[in-house]
Amino acid sequence: MTRKKQLSVFTIAATYIGTVVGAGFASGQEVLQFFGYFGLPGILGLVLTTILLAFFGYLILDLGRRLHADSHLPLVRYAGGKWIGTAVDWVITLFLFGGLVTMGAGAGAIFTEQLGLPFLWGSLAMIVISLVTVLTGIAGVVTSISFVVPLLLAAVFGVAIYTIATDPGALLSTLRVYANPGKAPVPFWPLTALLYASYNLVLSVAILAPVGSMSDARRLKIGAILGGIGLGVGAAAINLSILTHIGRAANFEIPMIYVAGTISPLARIGYTMVLLAEIYTTAVSSLYGFVARMGKQGTAKYRWITLGAGAAAFGLAQFGFSNLVGTLFPAVGFAGFLLLGSLVYGFIKDRKVKPAVEAREAVLARQPTPAMAFEVAEELAGEGKDGNESN
Repeated sequence: MTRKKQLSVFTIAATYIGTVVGAGFASGQEVLQFFGYFGLPGILGLVLTTILLAFFGYLILDLGRRLHADSHLPLVRYAGGKWIGTAVDWVITLFLFGGLVTMGAGAGAIFTEQLGLPFLWGSLAMIVISLVTVLTGIAGVVTSISFVVPLLLAAVFGVAIYTIATDPGALLSTLRVYANPGKAPVPFWPLTALLYASYNLVLSVAILAPVGSMSDARRLKIGAILGGIGLGVGAAAINLSILTHIGRAANFEIPMIYVAGTISPLARIGYTMVLLAEIYTTAVSSLYGFVARMGKQGTAKYRWITLGAGAAAFGLAQFGFSNLVGTLFPAVGFAGFLLLGSLVYGFIKDRKVKPAVEAREAVLARQPTPAMAFEVAEELAGEGKDGNESN
């Protein structure tokens, strides 16, 4: 096995988590809109989402392995065919760019709410750093993502455990009485769970597909399961933390920073820094996926597309963070159902085709090939000639 295929289970899981978490996830805005507003039923939605993320994450990784993918294009073309595959390809490509825009807006919101600096400075700094990373290629992307993920999970669980442990009565009271589904993108929790999984898979497929070609099937399966569980548990921790302070937290663009601030000013500053790092990982994965689809890594075209995408994303990021989360993500979630359907179809197709191929190979193994038949004929002819000579 070459060095390219030596990614560990931890790196695979961390990369998966890192492509999904970012401004929407770690800020709490995304979790609040898709799960928190439902109150107790939102927890059931998180369970469903965790299962979906683990299952479809593995399908993407495994297809990437078998197709030796260097972008999401071979995967969606294989799973969806020419027409659906092309439609899914454009949905993924456009949303990857939209993900970069949203991350730029998230950085701007943090600069404004937490640091008292202009929104424009935050979005500009985030996009410039992402440009530099993506210009180094996929190795730099994977390294940056897997390094930051443990910091985020430690921060999320630390804030959540402290918040819930110090005021469990507030959380229980909220779970008993709170529900405001009218503020959710779709007022039906099973559908929001599907949408959440759908658009996050659309965002992550551009990285997971090439990552799948860097390891073996067993590691990919374990990595996908751990990644899905990590995402589900992390989202649940964020959700419970926000629900504990739902009366105030829901009024902020970045509710989790408000929750961290209830612990201490130092905790607020620490969580802000970690959140900026996580926004960076998602911005990097989004930009890389978009550029890798449009141009080959290492070429002049790749570099120019990277710079152009960064400039365009900076301009669009000025529309605001919560507006983008509440409109762009659900829309892409609905479009992402094409991807989920294609993956299911490809999975079923493989299960039907593989036994047939194996049966055919077994039959051929039992039957003599033309070369084998020729060799047997020569042996028989030789034996007959020897017999005639002896007579």
